[in-house]
Amino acid sequence: MATAKSCEAQEPVTIADRVFNQLREAILGGKMAPGQKISEPELASSYGVSRGSLREAIARLESSNLVERKPNVGARVITLSIEELMEIYHIREALEGIAARLAAVNMEPEEIAKLRNIVETQRNEISGGNYAYFLKEVDLDFHFRIIQGSRNKRLIRLLCKDLYDLVRFYRVSFSASSPRPEQAYEEHSAIVAAMERGDGEMAELLMRHHIRASRENARQSFEAMQGETA
Repeated sequence: MATAKSCEAQEPVTIADRVFNQLREAILGGKMAPGQKISEPELASSYGVSRGSLREAIARLESSNLVERKPNVGARVITLSIEELMEIYHIREALEGIAARLAAVNMEPEEIAKLRNIVETQRNEISGGNYAYFLKEVDLDFHFRIIQGSRNKRLIRLLCKDLYDLVRFYRVSFSASSPRPEQAYEEHSAIVAAMERGDGEMAELLMRHHIRASRENARQSFEAMQGETA
């Protein structure tokens, strides 16, 4: 199964590339907390790199919207915002709906068969109560394959380069112990069934419904998390 960490895997070429990938995974994996200050001396020492390579990596993280700089404060990991999260889901609903419609007619039969295999993997993981794996790996892989299957390079760039790192960042803060995985499995299965029939219009409608349901679940999870820390 393809990795769910990125839509297009890229091997590091420079030291800055390597540090960027390491810091990105630390942020997306929850090892660096939202709002955590980024100390250049500590990170340069920890990763064994020059301050120049580290600054280049941090600048790329800032371009990816995972790090923000504030006057007199410095660089920090971004913080959670329910408004930003809802914006992301509204954009996903539109763009992933289009991706599903295009993928239904552009993906090869064997590619759609692999999607069906992913859905069956989801069923097995959920039956075993492995919700965390479902959220972090299998679910993202399902969406990434459909995005790639759209064959629309600009759409792929918008979703993979601009949105999905933020989706992963927000997800790591949400609880996986909710009834949503079972519902998502049913929705994924219906999307694949439409694609198997080559019904792009239905695939788009089902994907948009799926993202809306995910958005509502994310909103409730976020509000519950905020309530616990209040």
